[in-house]
Amino acid sequence: MTDDTTAPALVGEFLTWYFDALPARAAALGSTGHDSTLGDFSASGFTRFERDAGRWLDRFAAVDAHGLPLEDSVDRDLVLAVLRGERARASWPDWRRDPTTYTSTILTAPLVTFLHRLRPEPELVDSVVARLAEVPAVLAAAKENLDPDLAAPKIVRRGAEQARAARGYLTGALPQEVTDDALRVRLAEAGEVAAAAFDDFTAFLDGFAERARGDWRMGEELYSTLLVEHEVLGYGAGELHERGRAAYAELEAEMRSLAGTHDWHSVMRELQADHPPTLEAMRAEYEAETARAREFLVEHDLVSFAEGERCLVVPSPVFQRPVLSVASYLQPAPLSAGRTGHFFVPHTPEHFTPEQVRQRLATNSRSQLATIAVHEAYPGHHWHLSWLAAQDRVVRKVFRTPYFSEGWALYAEKLLREEGYFTERAQELAHVEARLFRAARMIVDTALHCGDMTPEQAEEFMSTKTSLTPGTAVGEVTRYCAWPTQAPSYLTGALEIDRIRADYLAAGRGTLREFHDVIAGSGALPLGLARRVALGR
Repeated sequence: MTDDTTAPALVGEFLTWYFDALPARAAALGSTGHDSTLGDFSASGFTRFERDAGRWLDRFAAVDAHGLPLEDSVDRDLVLAVLRGERARASWPDWRRDPTTYTSTILTAPLVTFLHRLRPEPELVDSVVARLAEVPAVLAAAKENLDPDLAAPKIVRRGAEQARAARGYLTGALPQEVTDDALRVRLAEAGEVAAAAFDDFTAFLDGFAERARGDWRMGEELYSTLLVEHEVLGYGAGELHERGRAAYAELEAEMRSLAGTHDWHSVMRELQADHPPTLEAMRAEYEAETARAREFLVEHDLVSFAEGERCLVVPSPVFQRPVLSVASYLQPAPLSAGRTGHFFVPHTPEHFTPEQVRQRLATNSRSQLATIAVHEAYPGHHWHLSWLAAQDRVVRKVFRTPYFSEGWALYAEKLLREEGYFTERAQELAHVEARLFRAARMIVDTALHCGDMTPEQAEEFMSTKTSLTPGTAVGEVTRYCAWPTQAPSYLTGALEIDRIRADYLAAGRGTLREFHDVIAGSGALPLGLARRVALGR
C-alpha cells in the first residue's frame, strides 16, 4: 500500500499533529500558537499519543520512497526513525517511571519563554501564568501515572531533587524576569500556587521512593533496538561497548604520550588544581573563552554564520542544577527569527558544601575551559543550532538525535585542535581527556543498562579512568541511569562525522567550510541520513 499524500504534505500534516499533541515541546521550539498550555499528561493522553504515533508510522512506511528527491526522501526517513523510536520506547514508558517527565516540562516552559522573548512582556506573562495554573493538575496526573513496580528508587530520588528546587525558581528567579511591578506580582502569585503543588509533589516522591521497586536498567534488547531503529547505527549495544573499549585504549595511549608518563591522572589532577576561584569567576572565564573561539572561526574561515546569532554565557537554571552536573546549551527557538542561544555554566545547588563546590570548579579547570567552550558554543552546539535554525527544512529543526548533535560538538573540538586553537600543552591534554571521557561513557552506559556494572562500579570507573572528581562522577552516573543510550552519542557521532568528512573531501564535493555548512545545516540527522545529504546520494 502506498500513501497517496505527497511526502512534503504528509510531513506538514504530521508536524501539525505533533505540535498539537505536545504543545509544550512546540512552544519551546518557537510556536507561539502553542504557548498557553502544557498539554495532556493523563494516562489516556500518553496512550493516545502512542496509538496515534503508531498510525503515523504506518502512513510514512507506506510512502513509496523511489523517485523522491533526496531531501524529501531524507525527511521521510527521519520521521520514520523518530516514530520507530517512539514505538520501541512505548515498552519502556518514561511517564510511568521518571518524575522528570513532568517536572522538566513544567519548569522548562517558563524558562524558555523568557529566554526567547518572542512576544511583548504582558503576553509572555499571560502565557506563563496560564501554564502555571495547570501545574497542580499535571503533578496530580504524575502521582496517578508513576508506577512503583516500574519506577526505580534512584530515578525517583533524582526527580525529587529537581522538584525540591522548583520553589526557589518559581517564587524567586522567575518573577525577576519581568520589569513591570504589577506583572511581577501577578507572576509571583502564580508561581506560589505552582510552588505549593511542587512542595506537595516533593513530599509524595520522598515517600514514593521508599515504595518504588522498579529497575532503571533498560536491558540489552531494547537498548540495541533503539540504536538500530531510532539512531540508524546498524549495530547494537554489544558492538557499541567494544567500540568504546577500543577508543578508550587508543586515547589513553595518546594521553600517556602527551603527559610524558603512564600516570596521566596525576598530571590532570595537578592541572585541575588551577581553576576559577568562584562559580561567577568560572562563568566569566567561560564567557571570555567563548568569544575567543568565535574570533578563531572567523579568522580561519571555517564556517558561515547565521545572521544575528549570539551566544550568552549564563549560570545554569536553579532547577537544572540537581540533575545536571556539567555544562549545557539551550538553542534559539528554531521556528522563530531569534538566533540567541544560551550556554549554561554548571553552577551547583545551593545546599552543596564548600568541598562539593570546589570539586565542581576543579572539573571546570582552566585547562578544560577551552575545549568545553568550543563544545558548547563555537563551532559546537551554538554555532550548529543557530546555523540550523536559519535553514528551511522545518522537520529537521524539530527532530534531532544526540548521535549527530553531540557528535558534532565533539567533532568541533577535534577540528579546532587540528587548526591550532589549543595553544598550551595543558589545553591539549584536557582536550584529549575530554574525548577519553566520552569513550568511558560508551563503556559505562552500555555496561550499566545491560546489567554488567553497578552504579557504584560505574562511579569508580568514571572517577579513576577519567578526570571527573568523585562528586561529579556520582551526578554523571545518575544521569546515565536515567537517560539510556544518550551518553555514548558523543564519540560515536564524532568518529562517524570524521569519516563522512573524509569521503566528502576525497570526492571533491567542496571545501572544509562548505562541508561544515552543508552537514550541520542539514539538521542533526541520524548519521546514515547525514551521510546521504553530505554526499548527495
